[in-house]
Amino acid sequence: MENKQFDLADDSVVVVIGSGAGGGTLSNELAQKGIRVVCLEAGNHMSLADVENDPVLMNQRMGWLDKRLGSSTWNCKTVGGTTMRWSGIAARFAEHEFRARTTYGELEGTSLIDWPINLQELEPYYARAEDKMSVSGTNGQPASFPHSNYKVMAAGARKIGYTHITHQGMAINSAPRDGRPPCMQIGFCFSGCKIGAKWSTLYTEIPKAQATGNFELRAGCRVLQVLHNNAGKVTGVIYADAEGNIQEQKARAVAVAGNAVETARLLQHSASALFPQGLGNHSGHLGRNYMRHVMTFAMGVMPGEVNFHRGARQTGHIEDELHHDASRGFAGGYYIEPIASDPVTLRSIGKGIAAPWGEEAAEMMENYKYLAGLNISGEDPPQLSNAIELHATEKDQFGVPIPMVKYNLHDNSIAMQRHGNRQMKRILEAVGAKKFWSSTGEGAGSHNMGVARMSAKPKDGVTNRWGQVHEIPNLFVSDGSLFSTSAAANPTLTIVALAIRQAEHIAERMTRREL
Repeated sequence: MENKQFDLADDSVVVVIGSGAGGGTLSNELAQKGIRVVCLEAGNHMSLADVENDPVLMNQRMGWLDKRLGSSTWNCKTVGGTTMRWSGIAARFAEHEFRARTTYGELEGTSLIDWPINLQELEPYYARAEDKMSVSGTNGQPASFPHSNYKVMAAGARKIGYTHITHQGMAINSAPRDGRPPCMQIGFCFSGCKIGAKWSTLYTEIPKAQATGNFELRAGCRVLQVLHNNAGKVTGVIYADAEGNIQEQKARAVAVAGNAVETARLLQHSASALFPQGLGNHSGHLGRNYMRHVMTFAMGVMPGEVNFHRGARQTGHIEDELHHDASRGFAGGYYIEPIASDPVTLRSIGKGIAAPWGEEAAEMMENYKYLAGLNISGEDPPQLSNAIELHATEKDQFGVPIPMVKYNLHDNSIAMQRHGNRQMKRILEAVGAKKFWSSTGEGAGSHNMGVARMSAKPKDGVTNRWGQVHEIPNLFVSDGSLFSTSAAANPTLTIVALAIRQAEHIAERMTRREL
């Protein structure tokens, strides 16, 4: 696909930083509307030929391996971003999750707010995102294939009284669509989808944007600073190109979609005399309210072979615990999902469960074919103390301070984990599990959210209801950093829906010459 080239001095372009779920989608949506876009991606540009069913190799090829301090994160540095690694779970947020502060009340130690938008407003964009992503059970796509691990979960769930169980809602083709084949149940979803059945912006949004002639992708380009003029309007970016040369790209507007850690880092490092605490940080919320999801993993040794490695890594979910019910001992809700693992990744998962070493770990591996796996994904309340900050002295090769990731579970999250572990144990034991292990602790940050959250009032966040930085009219945030609260669902579908909506807003403002 021919890559359009724009001049560095062309100040009519929109610069989009990052090519994942937010940046890749926004780029394509703008390009389709005739808006010229330069997308700067820090990672390399792979093709499907570069994807191998090898977790260790693929982490080297596409993982974000730059140094970070503090709590661990697990996202990608490649064209397509973390849409190359995600499992494909694509559920909408529930209505009450847009009104967390109103629904849950004051939750001590948290910085809960309501979203400045609601489910009704986002529903048409959810529908467009589901169509774009070929979500199973929508737009003529059949339900996803119910593999053996899902069947174990579903059977156990029914035995303990759960009724809201589905194997729909996956952004992995369940039938041929959009020029891509259906899932072949290979099972290496976290290594990238070798056949392209799983939705990723690498082979959907990016080539479609290129086909318009309004889009330029610059891979291997790490943005170091967002620039602005004395009036406080963004004028462009400074970046290091693939050869390490420092370049300046002029811009009409800038959208930052670098995944929460890098988004917060870039906006903080772009501080100036006019914005001494970083761009968009007059409220003091930039980099704060960092959220993941409440997660815990469970493995059970079943009486017969499950072979959970054969099949999409996470197909389907249980919704019975999604509602808010304070009598359970915590606010918010969670999904229960099947989860599978190749033997290599299972070792890393095992570090967080009650069988990390010795005879217990050996027993788990010896029973690999008999393992069934579950996990929960639950709402993670925002806390000001959970934050992305710049290191005071240590810098990377470009002179940018390395990020420090500060994250601790709230007591509400710990209570949710305990409840989830009990329920997963009940599910697996109901269908004959002979041995059970479950995880504890915070886990790694893969669903990174918050740090530049939407807020109705500027004092409560960083961006408005369109993802525009409150005090900078032509600077936008376009990834999970926008999330006011985390809800329980995988964030990707919502990131895509918000990006579609944001593209409409940017285009309308450009038409009115407000940008």
